[in-house]
Amino acid sequence: MDTALDRAVRVFRERGYHATSIGDLTAAMRLATGSVYKAFRDKHAVFLAAFERYTALRQEQTRSAAARGANGREQIRNVLLSYVEHSQGIEGRRGCLVVGSAVELSAHDAMVAARVNAQLATNENFIAGLIREGQADGSIPRHVPADDTARLMLCITQGMRVVGKARLALDGERLVGVAMKLLA
Repeated sequence: MDTALDRAVRVFRERGYHATSIGDLTAAMRLATGSVYKAFRDKHAVFLAAFERYTALRQEQTRSAAARGANGREQIRNVLLSYVEHSQGIEGRRGCLVVGSAVELSAHDAMVAARVNAQLATNENFIAGLIREGQADGSIPRHVPADDTARLMLCITQGMRVVGKARLALDGERLVGVAMKLLA
């Protein structure tokens, strides 16, 4: 099922919810239409399952990137670099399912809006926690407002995903260097 959902994630990321048909999903998931309907009620149910799969995998990637840092400051830098990496090339052009869902569905789909908001809050809280860790280990000054800075970094990371979908080049080292000045 994970493989089939990964394939559905790819279609939704590339095309968006409304431009994706059940036919697109059955072809991508390599399942018969009846099998899709048996496993999921409808396209919306496939989407929600794909969204959960996507966010779980992305959280794992982000936490793994952070874990490679020796202190809070390095962990945040690694998270930002991970976002740059996922916002470029083929991966960037596929786009972020969270950003795409926020733009395409959140205004009129309460279930998706709740999931998008929960994921953004999770991301923001994770960054705020890394800032606090950096303050505790001395790699980030105590005067840096953790919550406000985390909110701005969330905006930066999600903006990177939009820029990547738009196929604009990102100079990752320079952008991350500027973002890290927020922690000075």
